[in-house]
This record gives sequence, C-alpha cells and structure tokens, in this order.
Amino acid sequence: MTDRPTSNQITVCRLGRVAYAEAWDLQKRLQARLVANKRSDEPQLLDHVMLLLEHPPVFTLGKSGDRSHLLATDTELASAGAEFVQIDRGGDITYHGPGQLVGYPILDLDRYYTDIHRYLRDLEEVIIGVCAALGLATSRVDGRTGVWVTTPPGQERKICAMGIRCSRWVTMHGFALNVDTDPRHFDMIVPCGIADRGVTSLVQEGVGPDVSMQRVMDLVAEHMARVFASRLLILDGSDAQSYLSAYLDASPTS
Repeated sequence: MTDRPTSNQITVCRLGRVAYAEAWDLQKRLQARLVANKRSDEPQLLDHVMLLLEHPPVFTLGKSGDRSHLLATDTELASAGAEFVQIDRGGDITYHGPGQLVGYPILDLDRYYTDIHRYLRDLEEVIIGVCAALGLATSRVDGRTGVWVTTPPGQERKICAMGIRCSRWVTMHGFALNVDTDPRHFDMIVPCGIADRGVTSLVQEGVGPDVSMQRVMDLVAEHMARVFASRLLILDGSDAQSYLSAYLDASPTS
C-alpha cells in the first residue's frame, strides 16, 4: 500500500536530440513555472513534466565538482566535437551524448514527499526497473549515487549517472542512462569524480545491439508511473513542443 497521492500526472515530453544549453534553459523555465504556481494565491494543479532526450557531445560539471576531473584539453574537446559546461546541479563531472537517454523530471515534491535522498533513491529504482525489464541486473552502491552493474565484485560499472537541483521542492536535472554510448568519451574525464570504477552501457553489458532508444523511453515512462504512483501523458515531437509552449505561456493566478 502506497501513501503517495494518485492524482499526480507526469507529462513525458520526448524531444529527440537537443543542445545542452537549450534543454537547460527549458528546465529552468519549467521549474520557475511550477514554483510561481506554488506561490500564487490560487495555485493550480499543474502537471509535473519529464523531458526525455539525447544531447550532442557535452561534458557537464556540477557546482561541487572538481575541474581537474576534465582530463581533455580545449583542443581535444574541439577535436571530439564536444563542449564543456559548468552547471548548477549537484555531483561532479559527467558526459552526455548520442546513444545516452537523458531524463529531466521537473517534479513538485511537495505533492509526493519532501525528502531529496528518497527522491534520488526513487530515481535509482526507476532505472533499476528499466534494466531488469531488459534482462540486466543492476543495483545501488553504498555512498555512490546512480545505478551500477555490480558483478563481478570489485569491478562495479556505472550505467546511469544522476545529479539534481531543487528549488522550493521543485526538481530539475536528473539521470543519464547509457544505452549505446561511445565509451571513448568517458576516457576524457574522471566520471563523476570516481577514479577506481568504470562506466558501461546497456549494449556493452550484452543487452543486445537491437535495444532501441524508443524501447528504453517506454520502459522509463512505465517505471516512473510505477515508482511515483502517477498517471502519465506521453507526447512526442511537435505535440510535445506545443504542450510545453502552452504550459509555459499560461500565467499563474496572482
């Protein structure tokens, strides 16, 4: 029996490939929209939003991260067609790029629970469920946020990185699940600041070359609905863009 509300709806917007700066700006606007609604005299019951997308190659460093964990020079970044961006989430350095599913849940945790650690564990549970559905056993590693392939012992490999930011209990940023990511990009950083463990992907772990981004997105939506006990509305392409425009253009009651 869950103690969570069942009236929550998460609108999942599947946007394809989006430049990092554009997606970051969209997240901030969605977060601000939910925060402004909470502050209004007559708040509406707005949908939560989750963006699912891929990025062109980019390395991002969290606000508490160590710049020295970027091992590549500016010239090497340019040769790889990658950029480097310092951002406002927690966590250290990570890589985003083609073949990686990035999820940005913009959730009002006041309507679920006000516990950041619980939220991160729930995001991990979503990804653990996705991997299990694809036949891959994954789990958590004590003291290390994210989802890991933990066999054999001592050779744990991170398959999904996580980092979030929260303002007035409205979340942004989220997770990056390696589906069929080029592993060479991870050689240019100390991933998440962890030097003694590796990074992997669904394809590298033998899930199969036929695993599609579409299938993984469907599973992420299914397990978000399960873990967060929420209804889902799934939108693609132009329908997602139209929804987001209308969502952001609507003004909260003042």
